[in-house]
Amino acid sequence: MKNVLLIALAFVFYACDGVEPLPTSQDGIPIVRSEATFEVMVEEDVVYAEGLSHDSINSPNYSTESLKLDIYSPHDDTENRPLFMFIHGGGFRGGSKQQDDIVNIAHYFASRGWVFISVAYRKMGKIGTLPQEWIDNIPNLPADVEDPEQYLAMYPAHRDTKAALRWIMSQKEDHKINEDYVTVGGASAGAVQAITLGISNVEDYRDELTTDQDPSLFTTHLDETYEIKTIIDFWGSKSGLDALEFNYGHQRFDANDPPMLIIHGTADGTVAFSKAEELKAIYESNGVAFEFYPLEGGGHKAWNAKVDNKRVEDLAFDFMVKQQNLNLE
Repeated sequence: MKNVLLIALAFVFYACDGVEPLPTSQDGIPIVRSEATFEVMVEEDVVYAEGLSHDSINSPNYSTESLKLDIYSPHDDTENRPLFMFIHGGGFRGGSKQQDDIVNIAHYFASRGWVFISVAYRKMGKIGTLPQEWIDNIPNLPADVEDPEQYLAMYPAHRDTKAALRWIMSQKEDHKINEDYVTVGGASAGAVQAITLGISNVEDYRDELTTDQDPSLFTTHLDETYEIKTIIDFWGSKSGLDALEFNYGHQRFDANDPPMLIIHGTADGTVAFSKAEELKAIYESNGVAFEFYPLEGGGHKAWNAKVDNKRVEDLAFDFMVKQQNLNLE
């Protein structure tokens, strides 16, 4: 809930079993700053790929959409920057990569040494190409799926945000990004995608379609790979991973998953708090590092919440520094 300060008791859980120590690249461990230090340079509407928009589900009539992202970089001379890719929310219906809350945290992190990239993706108004399995399973969707159109919109959205990360990896030298220090995060539907990106296999939401079925896949840097080190979940869920399991039988959670920060309002009426508890239980069971902050009485979009006088971006900062063992000055 915007403009409301939510004081929450923080329950912090940490388990190290199954978490590999972070490798040090040949450039060394990146240095980040505890306070805003650098001027922030912004590149808006950078095209990272293309995607199709059909008149109806998989119809032969379609247009081609340019997919865009915004890049926030510190104005410094370092050759060794960590990456924070962030995905906006909006229920797979709306939302913007340039909403005020995201722009604010983009400047927060870029001014402290990260390359922060805010990603746009196709939503329900742009009907992306769907795998046949997703279409065939529409009559049998789980009972908790209230809106089949919203459910189907998850596939092109995930396909796009994975393509965005592959594009970033293809441009890492130009933006001085250290590929060993990658964080993905998001809010609401964006957190759904961030969780999927961090947990799923690289080929998921990529190889279900061929380039014959979706020629725009040629623009998505299919040969690029990545390794995500930390996940930031602001009031999201594992719906994207549930869809993989439902449509293909793939269960992707295991003991090698990246550490996850989970922040969620206990009174969230949009994405139920139980969704955060599900993630917590899985991480506890698998012995993977995580931190869990239930915002007592907090609703959805709790951007202004505070825990021990720390805002959500402060909690994310602390989590990434700790889990990635970043050098802090």
